[in-house]
Amino acid sequence: MATRTVRLDQEAEEALREIREATGLPISEALKQGLRAMRERVSQEAARTPYDIYQELDLGPGG
Repeated sequence: MATRTVRLDQEAEEALREIREATGLPISEALKQGLRAMRERVSQEAARTPYDIYQELDLGPGG
């Protein structure tokens, strides 16, 4: 297991505080869950095709 040092700006500190208060998770677990969620998001976005993106566009009537 690696030890990391990270720097958080005020906005990130506030988000972390809110997450910890809402969940009761320790800092390390909250950050790990955030990393897992980001990994999932990245893998889903990488699997999108141009047609998937086109389907989401709202081109209006006749578009």
